[in-house]
Amino acid sequence: MQITGIILAGGMGRRMGGMDKGLLPFHGKPLVVCVLERLLPQVDEVLINANREIEAYIQFGYPVIADLIPGYAGPLAGLQCGMTKAQYSLLLTVPCDSPFLPLDLVSRLLAALQQTDADLAVARTGNQLQPAFCLCRSSLLPNLTQFLQAGGRKLGLWQAELNKVEVSFDDQTEAFANINTPAELAGLES
Repeated sequence: MQITGIILAGGMGRRMGGMDKGLLPFHGKPLVVCVLERLLPQVDEVLINANREIEAYIQFGYPVIADLIPGYAGPLAGLQCGMTKAQYSLLLTVPCDSPFLPLDLVSRLLAALQQTDADLAVARTGNQLQPAFCLCRSSLLPNLTQFLQAGGRKLGLWQAELNKVEVSFDDQTEAFANINTPAELAGLES
């Protein structure tokens, strides 16, 4: 199966003091590069969803796509834009601030999606869903657009309405660590 990976880097970075998280240095390279290194072997196409610092993201050599909805509408807006630009009918989303994402993320989500014939597979650690780590079908675009037009913004709320399968990653809970604050950045770097 051919899969488009979408790196979600379109946020405002409020908890990071307005810094663009994907461009923050982590172990000597931008966070988005750490994500790219782990994502590239798993997908056939990469798109980077960014709404600012576009020129900086273009330097990484992958198409950069901005939200179709103005005003930083969240990760769902990045997914929506990705659905309109992707070459392939299966799309994986990952956040730009999770440098340890699982190296078997796609294979496990894809297996569950195919076994259950679900519309969406989402990672779970323990009792906690990891909604930004999901594999979905592009045929969900009309449903997602309607959800966004109605004011919906939360990934989990949209996913709850769908035929979804949850995939346990209890063996790799640390892989879903994400960086939202300067303290988290410092903690994960050490």
